Amino acid sequence: MGALLVVLAACSNGRRGDDIGQTTAVVVPAEIGQRAAKWNVAGVRVIVPAELEVSEANSYYPRGDIVWRDDPPGDRRAQVAKLMFDGISDGLKHLNGPQDVDFQITVRRFHSLSEKTRASVGGVHNMRFTLAVIDRATGTQIVSPILFEPDLNAYGGAQATAAERRGDTQKVRIKRHLGNVMRLEFPGNLPPNQRIRGLSAAALGPAKTAVVSGRI
Repeated sequence: MGALLVVLAACSNGRRGDDIGQTTAVVVPAEIGQRAAKWNVAGVRVIVPAELEVSEANSYYPRGDIVWRDDPPGDRRAQVAKLMFDGISDGLKHLNGPQDVDFQITVRRFHSLSEKTRASVGGVHNMRFTLAVIDRATGTQIVSPILFEPDLNAYGGAQATAAERRGDTQKVRIKRHLGNVMRLEFPGNLPPNQRIRGLSAAALGPAKTAVVSGRI
């Protein structure tokens, strides 16, 4: 990955069958997914708006838009922005066509597990974001925002402990899942048997709105 710019604004190959089973239905029209073969994703920008409510409550289902505990205590918006950037960027590296584009992601919800839920029943990593594609040369939006809801089952109890031991942390699984979703939605010329695969897995300073952008 190229240089990574982080802006904080005040305003395994090993794959897991359960993750594959959780890959969401395709929401991008087939014509756009195929047109992606002509794109070179020059940059990805992930925005986590200030109005999203962060919860640190250790209840079974905390109220709030952002619940995230797989990083040390810190700026949860920035942590979510970085995780989303890493996963989505990994899933777009196969696009190397002649047209430079930027992907702009706006997070609407990122609700993972509290410590209490992770230690017991598990649940769902509930993610919601919009994705737009912008022509870098002209600044023109060539794909209007599309809503993604790529939920992923979240382990609890003994299943969570076993996953941690084999290196399948919540962060690793979510990153892998987002990459797989991007390859499925924007396959370009990628062969079908390469669209789902395992992926590799920063706590940032305080901010109200977190924006992570960079080249991939």
